[in-house]
Amino acid sequence: MKFSRLLPLLVSAPVFAQSPDLLPTRLDELIVTGSPLDRTLFQLAQPATVLNDAELAEKVQPTLGETLNGQPGISATYFGPGASRPIIRGLGDDRVRILQNGTSVLDVSNVSPDHAVASDPSNVRSLEVVRGPATLLYGPNAVGGVVNIIDDRIPQERADGKWPTGNFATHYGSADRMDSYSGAVTWGVGGFVFHLDAFTRQSDDVRLPGFARSQQLRESDPQPDEAKGTLPNNATDSTGAALGGSYVWDQGYFGISYSGMDSLYGTVAEKDVTIDLRQRRWDLQGAFYTPTTGIKEINYKFSYTDYEHTEFEGSEVGTQFLIDGYNARVEVIHEKIGMLEGAVGVETQANQFSALGAEAFLPRVDNQTYSLFAYEEIKLTPLTFQFGVRYDHQINDSELVTRNFDALSTSAAVVYNPTKDYAISLALGYSQRPPTYVELLADGLHIATGTFELGDPDLGKEDSLSLDLSMKKKSGRVTGGVSVFYYRFSDFISLQPTGADFSEDGEDFPIFAYQAGAADFYGAELEATFHLLEPASEKKPVQRLDLTFRADYVNAEDRDTGEALPRIPPFRSTLLFDYQLENFGARLEGQWAANQDRTAKYESPTDGYFLINAGVSYDVKIAEVATTIYVKGVNLLDQEARQSTSFLKDIAPMPGRGLVVGLRTVF
Repeated sequence: MKFSRLLPLLVSAPVFAQSPDLLPTRLDELIVTGSPLDRTLFQLAQPATVLNDAELAEKVQPTLGETLNGQPGISATYFGPGASRPIIRGLGDDRVRILQNGTSVLDVSNVSPDHAVASDPSNVRSLEVVRGPATLLYGPNAVGGVVNIIDDRIPQERADGKWPTGNFATHYGSADRMDSYSGAVTWGVGGFVFHLDAFTRQSDDVRLPGFARSQQLRESDPQPDEAKGTLPNNATDSTGAALGGSYVWDQGYFGISYSGMDSLYGTVAEKDVTIDLRQRRWDLQGAFYTPTTGIKEINYKFSYTDYEHTEFEGSEVGTQFLIDGYNARVEVIHEKIGMLEGAVGVETQANQFSALGAEAFLPRVDNQTYSLFAYEEIKLTPLTFQFGVRYDHQINDSELVTRNFDALSTSAAVVYNPTKDYAISLALGYSQRPPTYVELLADGLHIATGTFELGDPDLGKEDSLSLDLSMKKKSGRVTGGVSVFYYRFSDFISLQPTGADFSEDGEDFPIFAYQAGAADFYGAELEATFHLLEPASEKKPVQRLDLTFRADYVNAEDRDTGEALPRIPPFRSTLLFDYQLENFGARLEGQWAANQDRTAKYESPTDGYFLINAGVSYDVKIAEVATTIYVKGVNLLDQEARQSTSFLKDIAPMPGRGLVVGLRTVF
């Protein structure tokens, strides 16, 4: 059943109103992903980002990758408007783990960049990103970081009051003629709490500032009919809905939800290929609070996902990708044992993957992982020590080969608080990442990337050492943080050109093989907010003016040859003015990306760009209903911008000038 037949309720759209507090302490926000304990951004050793409330509503895009793109250290794969996956510190694919409420978003977005993440940001309550060695909780395929998508589909608290709460949003975008609606409602009776959300979104081909193909590609490969002004084959049509409910009592809660989404989108890489994605998901979640002496809390989560997508060549069925499986996780948080405070847990995952059709370059694979982990803290004011360990046993079973791996990951960190407003942290990590079934078993033509891919069934584990040094400040005239990082990989697995070509229908495709080698990643991230106005008083209106500066840089290279690794983001910076006067808000933003000239073989350089965005908003509150009306201008200078992290950078630039109008209501 298509979800377009369900409630045509909404996609959260950009808004600009924020809290009127002059000196916000965003680093005091609780984050559930970085620690099993109740810890804030300020207390975590790893750098982290949380998007929620008005900031999330302002940032949200149709894909997860573009929603997070531009946050410190985070870029995206951008395979057109329909598919974009986050890249953290230059690491993507299987080195960034994407979760939904703490369990895996099971899809095939890590198999190919034209495959969308099977979760829509529309009705999300919060997006949490932990950069760096988050392996202590979520395994070796989180060596780059973890993205956790958090929603309210399984309520954890009783509903306050007798009236339902929720939100509704709609917006229209001129650059792609996007029309979207989304909404959510939560209500309860006694200990029973229920939640319903849905969204629908349609868009047309994106408007461009100029040619679709880059100048260097047009010069090297002239074509008589160049696409100009519009990006061909990237229209989208997505719908989804979810229904969940919980029973909440004083000592815990238990809930279950069922959700699904359908998405039909053009792939851009081929003018007549579209992908029809279908995902259905069951979630079960609960907790026991203080169930027995010595145990503070037991949290348990289970998800089952049935995913499939079909790649159509015109009206003909081309290749089908199917994956279904489960992820289960239990965490036991213990009371203090001497100076130790922490948790132990177990996790298990299993899925079956298969690809069917002429362009299926992978065999059927059964994957299983069994894990044990522990996390502990010791507080010796002003120092806090955080450390953890995780063991994973992974099985990849196919008709060609069966490979078993045992992987150990450890992390140790110290957080130093010289004063209550400052935190300096140092985190060290060691991780063993088993190769994925793609790296082991790929064998065939991959049209989306224009290459013939060869896996290596004899690949061993990928080892990495990581170091992260950061400083944070949570209050005062300037707030924010800065971090530097270094990853040293042994047997880093990547696609490397072999120098040979594969020919099909008179066209040659370069053959790339998965190989292991030495690699280094290092860089830095900065986010600082300058609170420019004096605090408001009873005689002054509520007024706020913030200037936020963000910047990040990453260098990634083969340690043996010194050659650059492919699709690495350039140096980027953002300058944002954010003004609020009572109900009126205004924002002006400049985004700059440098040229990316350090490229791998078969990869072209990417020109830098400078984009200007601006917007205004107005808040209206009637009784308990708060509405924000907004207008936003995107890429006001109509500049051509291409992402060096995208396989499509030479044929698919970012959208041109556009206007977004809409509203969001919270009740």
